Amino acid sequence: MSATVHRVLLGFLALVAVVTGAWAYFAPQHWYGTFPGLGLSWLPQLGPYNQHFVGDVGAFFLGLAVLSVATFVHVSNTTLVRVSAGAWSMFNLLHLILHLQMLHHYSPRDQVLNVVTLSALLIASLALFVPVRSAHRA
Repeated sequence: MSATVHRVLLGFLALVAVVTGAWAYFAPQHWYGTFPGLGLSWLPQLGPYNQHFVGDVGAFFLGLAVLSVATFVHVSNTTLVRVSAGAWSMFNLLHLILHLQMLHHYSPRDQVLNVVTLSALLIASLALFVPVRSAHRA
């Protein structure tokens, strides 16, 4: 894998984190009622609106965005890349597991979209564990 691929993955994860985090934190009721957007709504089926919870979700995603951007800038720091991979992978794995247990709340289309979207995020974060190839071969 190349540093460019790591940057693409980190950019993707940072974008997801900034959009989700800013939306949830600064427009919590709108986020809750319309996430993930595009005419879909995945949150009201899971329980009543809770402003504190939604604000925490937004803050958490914005924190991951900061980590992702810092790692993007310092992508040659393998420890930082691994820390980002670990933080994102832990969140994405547990998030996917939680949603797999709640699929019964959704229509078949939304079940598939949930699994595909959350699996893609997990794969992107796990891919950050793949080391960058050295420019020089031994």
